[in-house]
Amino acid sequence: MKLLGVSGSLAGWKTNMAVHTFLTAAKAIDSAIDTELLDLRDFEVELVRGEPLAYYNSDTWDVVQKIESADIIVFATPIYQASMTGALKNVLDHLQMNALKGKVTGIITHGHVEKHFLVAEYQLKPILSYLKGLVPTTNIFVHNDSYSDENEIVDQYAMDRLKKLAEEMIQLSRK
Repeated sequence: MKLLGVSGSLAGWKTNMAVHTFLTAAKAIDSAIDTELLDLRDFEVELVRGEPLAYYNSDTWDVVQKIESADIIVFATPIYQASMTGALKNVLDHLQMNALKGKVTGIITHGHVEKHFLVAEYQLKPILSYLKGLVPTTNIFVHNDSYSDENEIVDQYAMDRLKKLAEEMIQLSRK
């Protein structure tokens, strides 16, 4: 089983750390799971132009293929201006309508404003559902105060919630 964590931020390390913490929790639950962190800052994903995927560069192709070949995917993004990052939205726009069919797709967000947890419910969840992803009832918002100055999650409650999301997603994918 392949579990992919997509870090949708091009700046900072909090998103990356949240995905890493989630993947580590998932691996502790089931050591047989193959985990990978896909950090969008490592790829030159081209902006969507409405052309077939074959017309885009190899990085764009690689990112889409990694997402489509995974069994479980968690998408993570900081919240900027009450929305997900443009980089993550661009990647989601590259996916075909049934790209996530039968795949369990989770959501991790973080930001400064507590009410930004709603971005997952009102923006990401509908997009993942449209792409036919199976979205768990739980999604995780990690407040920026939950991170240390070194961008490590120091809030035990946040770490426990990330572990519970991993448990739920693994359980759903086995059914």
